[in-house]
Amino acid sequence: MASRTLAVWEHRKVVGLLVRRDLKVKYQQSVLGYAWTMLEPLALTMVYWFVFGIVLQADRGMPNDGDVPGGYILFLVAGILPWTIFGSILGEAPRAMITHSKLITTMKVPREIFPMATVSTKFVEYLLTWPVLLIFVFAMGGQFSWVGMFFWLPLAIVLTFMFGLGVTLFLSAVNVLLRDVERLTRILTRILFYGSAILFPAAMVLDSGAPGWAKTIYELNPLMGIFQMHRTVWFSDYAELTPSTLALTSAVVGSILMFVIGYWTFRRLETSVLKEL
Repeated sequence: MASRTLAVWEHRKVVGLLVRRDLKVKYQQSVLGYAWTMLEPLALTMVYWFVFGIVLQADRGMPNDGDVPGGYILFLVAGILPWTIFGSILGEAPRAMITHSKLITTMKVPREIFPMATVSTKFVEYLLTWPVLLIFVFAMGGQFSWVGMFFWLPLAIVLTFMFGLGVTLFLSAVNVLLRDVERLTRILTRILFYGSAILFPAAMVLDSGAPGWAKTIYELNPLMGIFQMHRTVWFSDYAELTPSTLALTSAVVGSILMFVIGYWTFRRLETSVLKEL
């Protein structure tokens, strides 16, 4: 693994070229171009704010003091922006190898580069959505803490990248051999969206009348802890919106395990995948 990691590092410029190519292709014939990166999650936020915040009153899971900076709408934005990127990773992960099949069979580079380029492209797009988040932070009177900026945010980004790369390595290899994986991933994406506390605080589930074992399984979802970390940057003074010890542990351990499983599967199936491509 160390030799492969070194090989990937030596070919890091290839990753950069693939990322720039993907971004250029995505926006080259679009009138609004880069603006779509911000407009899409913004539109989703408004829809979910109306449905879950106004109609279903999901904001009742927020802290009770009524003085939470930014309120429920900032809570939504801070969760939907990173989820949009992760959802895009899940959407493209099964085809990461198939899309680059010609390059894979002609270029002598580590094959891990192509899944890595897919994930890296989405992370560049995530960085491009930050203006939207910052606008909401300032407009809604949101606040940040140094602990959030220098601990929670870097940890959230690292774990999101690790988990996303592990998933992409796994799905991109398996999908070449079993094309049903792409359809199953679409179903899994919907389940994870509603099971990762994106639209409502985790406290709504943890304080509900659900069985104890169901709550434990809910907290064991690594993505729930990861997205809570993204939010905690702006809500670090509120324990209700900070990952619990179980959620934090699950996020860290789950991300590491996902990366290890994904990499092991990718290397194990690499020869078979190359024959199929």
